[in-house]
Amino acid sequence: MRRFLDPCCKSGVFLREIAKRLIVGLEDKIPDLQERLNHIYTKQLYGIAITELTALLSRRSVYCSKTANGKYSLCNEFKNADGNIEYRRTEHTWVGGKCKYCGAAQSEYDRTDDLETHAYQFIHAEEVANMKFDVIIGNPPYQLSNGCFGAGASPLYHYFVNKAKDMQPRFVSMIIPARWYAGGRGLDAFRDSMLSDSRIRILHDFLDASECFPGVEIKGGVCYFLWDRDNKSDCHIYTHEKSKISSFSKRPLLEQGCNTFIRYNNAISILRKVKELSEPTIDSIISAQTPFGLYSNYNDYQTRSDSVHNIKLFCRGEIGWIKKSQVVANEQLVSLHKILVPKAWGNGSSGNTPDVIKPIYAEPNSCCTQTYLVTGAFDTQKEALNYKAYLESAFVMFLISLKKNTQDAMRGVYSFVPMQDFSEPWTDEKLYKKYGLDADEIAFIESMVRPME
Repeated sequence: MRRFLDPCCKSGVFLREIAKRLIVGLEDKIPDLQERLNHIYTKQLYGIAITELTALLSRRSVYCSKTANGKYSLCNEFKNADGNIEYRRTEHTWVGGKCKYCGAAQSEYDRTDDLETHAYQFIHAEEVANMKFDVIIGNPPYQLSNGCFGAGASPLYHYFVNKAKDMQPRFVSMIIPARWYAGGRGLDAFRDSMLSDSRIRILHDFLDASECFPGVEIKGGVCYFLWDRDNKSDCHIYTHEKSKISSFSKRPLLEQGCNTFIRYNNAISILRKVKELSEPTIDSIISAQTPFGLYSNYNDYQTRSDSVHNIKLFCRGEIGWIKKSQVVANEQLVSLHKILVPKAWGNGSSGNTPDVIKPIYAEPNSCCTQTYLVTGAFDTQKEALNYKAYLESAFVMFLISLKKNTQDAMRGVYSFVPMQDFSEPWTDEKLYKKYGLDADEIAFIESMVRPME
């Protein structure tokens, strides 16, 4: 007998679909339909709802009654209204202003009893860890507001995945955002553990989340995986594009020499050829955030230059002028020829992406606010412009796309891009020849990158 758990019930769809299959599959062993229904619902299917309302919805979906012991329930053995689908209000455990289980901010979620706590039972209740199941499957909550101004939110889904794996069922399968591939926002440890886990045997990668959730935009797409406790091997990776499987590969999740998941199967051979030369990469010359110590909202500048305000300032798509004394970091870069790139660009989409880098040439006696990164600084204009053209090449854009699946484009997304001798210009044709790319690999690169306008 196998026991199934959905630890984050919303509509009950996973349990309902499992029930449909068990009803058919157990017909020979339990011929009487009512006896079979009672067995399935009382001994095999379990759910933990995320709210009281979703508990009612899930019971209605699974038992055909919002109360498990109701008149119209498909199971006539339950003695209580919950059945095996429960919702129990759970509280956060505050340590230093944060929940020790999910990281929620106490200032946001320390609430009265009449408000939802968003302290999900599966990841907050200690006794859940002692429950035994053969299969854990679900679509966990994706994020939780962290109290920051604007759209700031902390990821939440990885807590559900980690808790499910820790319980050591036979199988775990969950659908989650694909942003974890690149880490960041508290996901670095989760990314590392997932990529090094050879028990993840199947991964379906959807570049466009609307193929799974019509009308919903999730930057970077979504994926679902199968974790198989008793079988370790390479992963079967399916890439979905335009409502079909565009590629398939059987390979480790973590490509040698990478710290992120390469989601395009066709990109592996290209990346291996690039890395064969063991060249340094351009992330080593790209500045950290806020290169000159001036934040994005910096507004202490003149709209025209004069003898005192003679340092050109690139800020939020505008040009201003400041005194040299206002530059509070990396003063040595001011006098150089620089190439700037916004620290966030494109729309965070994936696949055949419309994201296009738009580097800016910044002449000597110039600087920028936090809106931009300095991607390179050179002694001569020729080197700077050759570097700018290099960044605009399809070859470079493609390598960036292997790590960039959100709007954010800090220096880490450039870590696959090799350094060149920028005393000479670089074209795509010259780069393809240097790295020995064949016709199919070139065609794949150019199918992935929109030409510069």
